[in-house]
Amino acid sequence: MSLIVSGIRLPFEQADASALEQARRQCGLGKNQVTASRIYKKSLDLRHGKLTKVFSVLLDTPLEERVLQQKGEGPIRKKAAPLQLSPGGEKKMAHPPVVVGLGPAGLFAALIAAGEQGYRPLVLEQGAPLPERDRVIKDFQDGGPLNEKINIQFGEGGAGAYSDGKLTTRIHDPRCELVLEQLLRHGAPPETALAAKPHIGTDLLKGVVTSIRHRIEQLGGQVEFHCTVTGFRREGDRLKAIVTDKGEIPCEVAVLAVGHSARPLFRTLADEGFALTRKAFSVGVRAEHLQETIDRGRYGAYAGKAELPPAEYNLSWRQGERACYSFCMCPGGQVVAAASEQGGVVTNGMSYHARDGRNANAALAVSVLPEDLPGSDPLEGVRFQRQLEQKAFQIAGADFAAPVQTYGDLREGRVSSRFGRVQPTYDRGTEFADLRQVLPSFVWEMLLGAMPRFGRQVPGFDGEDTLFTGVETRTSSPVRILRGEDLFAPGCQGLIPCGEGAGYAGGIMSAAVDGIRAAERILEEYRPLEEGEYGTDRKSGGHFAERPGSGGDPAPGRLRLRL
Repeated sequence: MSLIVSGIRLPFEQADASALEQARRQCGLGKNQVTASRIYKKSLDLRHGKLTKVFSVLLDTPLEERVLQQKGEGPIRKKAAPLQLSPGGEKKMAHPPVVVGLGPAGLFAALIAAGEQGYRPLVLEQGAPLPERDRVIKDFQDGGPLNEKINIQFGEGGAGAYSDGKLTTRIHDPRCELVLEQLLRHGAPPETALAAKPHIGTDLLKGVVTSIRHRIEQLGGQVEFHCTVTGFRREGDRLKAIVTDKGEIPCEVAVLAVGHSARPLFRTLADEGFALTRKAFSVGVRAEHLQETIDRGRYGAYAGKAELPPAEYNLSWRQGERACYSFCMCPGGQVVAAASEQGGVVTNGMSYHARDGRNANAALAVSVLPEDLPGSDPLEGVRFQRQLEQKAFQIAGADFAAPVQTYGDLREGRVSSRFGRVQPTYDRGTEFADLRQVLPSFVWEMLLGAMPRFGRQVPGFDGEDTLFTGVETRTSSPVRILRGEDLFAPGCQGLIPCGEGAGYAGGIMSAAVDGIRAAERILEEYRPLEEGEYGTDRKSGGHFAERPGSGGDPAPGRLRLRL
């Protein structure tokens, strides 16, 4: 009954409602043949120096099939039916499924598939719930000590909770609609559904994340914070238990959704014989401009109009096998201290929903290929990242200040002595330094090669006072935890690596989608827990190994859970 009509273009000055009429005419339908219509997606086209609005429109009509036959596919297509997930497995679980990590992949594995379907998952998160996480991060930003288990990388919501809350993705997966639906249900602003490049903002995203976690708990799931996974117990090729710093948790199936910075766990997996491999990743700097510079460069004569959002950019340049590109662009945002290890500086970017800060920032990242790294250790990429972070830490004073340099001074090979119009927003302070002493030559050479090209695309981008803050190293995981076609890790039936940390996603949306895909695998193989089965007796005072009614306390050294 619903058609999506895409590619409808209107002059910037024309009212949005005109898009509905144009969609109807494009389908060859009379007014009385459309039962409902609404704008489905909206974006801006900034090409050719002319600002144009581009729409996709959703039309409800009983003549759907006729329109498709007459007009064909292309800009007019049938709206896909909502994804339906339902249990289909027959195997009986003795224990609830475990989800390791409460970032986007873990949240959606627990909520959409496991939690909503009656599997009552146990979620393990080494960090803290968001209110506590906020306090710890604020203390670090104000000059306090780094907590290696609670920081911008680890805790409820994962690294994405302290970003721009971007939902852009290059994947075309029906699960994306499911993710967006749930985000809206849990408090994302309604306009999120309309934007071609939707974002929530870290200030609002935190509330969405907390709401999702509460829903998991309402559905019978349990979230255990401050619980670090330290290993896995297998019998033959099957998973039997998750080992944590609080004890051992028996389970038949677990989703491993630990994020791209779970370096100690990567080491554990390698030591325990799991199959890991190197993958390409990127490193670079955070580039800051005045937001008004980006607005002028993108909007031209339209810059400053109140109805326009702060301008964004997406830039890339390739030389041979290597690319330099913008990543995680944060209009009106700030650069944040994102370290998760002592002795290392890591930068990231964030924006609030309003995107009303003075500066724009983005990662300017250069690809690092597996063949760039020496030896054969699958964790060599982690060593490479850590080395850059430690160099940045030392050159900037060894107190989590970040090294900074203007583009003009980097180009000329001199340490900056003053800022231009662009003042740094990095929250732990900055020190002037030569970023050539921190970054490998192939990285800073690519940056210098890309900047004039980016300046031609966005006038002003290559201004002398463009500020580079080092280092950006956590764009993605440098490791892939291998999984088979059945999604299980080779040699460990029952363990499903997923999300960014496992090397199968990049960003909030794709990680959430992979979490759903992992949970679908549980639905395919196992049936939900029934009333009276393990995990449903909440009067017993907690247990982890014995089924309700088996008597006795948990075995020594194992975790007592309040199930």
